[in-house]
Amino acid sequence: MIKKLIIAFISLVVLLFAFILLSNIMVVQGAKGKTFSKLDDIQKNKVGLVLGTAKFSTDGGVNLYFAYRINATVELFKNNKIDFVLISGDNGSVYYNEPQDFKKELIKKGIPEDKIFLDYAGFRTLDSVVRAKEVFGQESITIISQEFHNVRAIYLANHFNIQAIGFNAQDVSQRYGFKTRVREYFARTKAFIDILFGVEPKFLGDSIIIE
Repeated sequence: MIKKLIIAFISLVVLLFAFILLSNIMVVQGAKGKTFSKLDDIQKNKVGLVLGTAKFSTDGGVNLYFAYRINATVELFKNNKIDFVLISGDNGSVYYNEPQDFKKELIKKGIPEDKIFLDYAGFRTLDSVVRAKEVFGQESITIISQEFHNVRAIYLANHFNIQAIGFNAQDVSQRYGFKTRVREYFARTKAFIDILFGVEPKFLGDSIIIE
């Protein structure tokens, strides 16, 4: 009996590992050839979708993911690769507001306020991507985040018939981003499952067309 339980447990672990591996492969393949790290290689889109993250890390310092996404957005805008910036993130409380934090930094770096739009209901990547189309009227976008995140976002965009490419913000060191990288394997599996089961954004709301 114990032997059968051990075999069943091992089989379950192997199947789970295989599913995680398969889902990650599918996500990566879905974004193949659609992420870019150099300005000269990327086409122009009217709107750049910045995927939100916290401004500060747990140790109180500036979150490097945040800082590098800011730099990438400014680089695209100032080189005429995007005309507008759509910032999508979470604003869970009056003390935590990803879109506003990004907006303030982008304005400081010279992007005009009237070129910035905020999506306060980007609770997760799926919501951010789908709302760019369904709420903000964009069927072709440039997604701005680190490459590992862009890959997942593009995979989701493909499913919802959004023409998406990704501009890769500078990545962080392996040591700094180790936990994030580990979580990403499971985030890609979750994205794969969401597509399988037809999961939709938590909230849409009124249209705010960017034009």
